[in-house]
Amino acid sequence: MHETLVVRDLELARGDRVVLRSVSLDVRPGEICALMGESGTGKSTLLRVVAALEPFRAGTVSIGEVALRPGPLPRESQLRALRRRVGFVFQSSALFEHLTALENVALAPLHALGWTRERAESTGRELLTALGVGARLEAYPRELSGGEAQRVAIARALAPDPSLLLMDEPTAALDPARRASLGELLRRLAADGRALLVATHDLDFAREVADRVVVLDDGVVRGEGLWAGG
Repeated sequence: MHETLVVRDLELARGDRVVLRSVSLDVRPGEICALMGESGTGKSTLLRVVAALEPFRAGTVSIGEVALRPGPLPRESQLRALRRRVGFVFQSSALFEHLTALENVALAPLHALGWTRERAESTGRELLTALGVGARLEAYPRELSGGEAQRVAIARALAPDPSLLLMDEPTAALDPARRASLGELLRRLAADGRALLVATHDLDFAREVADRVVVLDDGVVRGEGLWAGG
């Protein structure tokens, strides 16, 4: 499933404060787009809107045939098509501490997508193995290194086989070797035809990995351009 993310004229406000102003961008299949800007410029908020975790007041967001409209968020039961298309890797990994790595990966397919336990756990094992943490299936988050926890979080986001992967500051807690490994992984995911939107203020990482950069400043797109990633 190769689909393009299309954001048009997106606006979001919290009280009197406008957080996003007329934001428009596209992320195409096979493309890594770096969403850059200082802290507080709206990068994480934009990712949350695309993932239907935060409502917005104007504009549209679409991925393939699935569209989000202004106003209150739809009920979770109405978001299954979106959940299949969009994976989100949070900055802090956000793994459930009481669940093992495999249980974390299998949770959403089981409860949000209605998969059988056998299918969810089989997919989880395959992804964790492919991401180099197959030996940590039964480990709890507190037993994982930062790099391992991030890979488990990526496996969790990839479990529904989404066409779009969102990542929020993925290099924040990584050393240089882990950053390079993450860059290689993201390029492989893009080569499979996924669209990747990566919020980061890490200029070197973006220059090494991204095909294109979109710069947010005070909730407004101030610049956009192509890069030759890798």
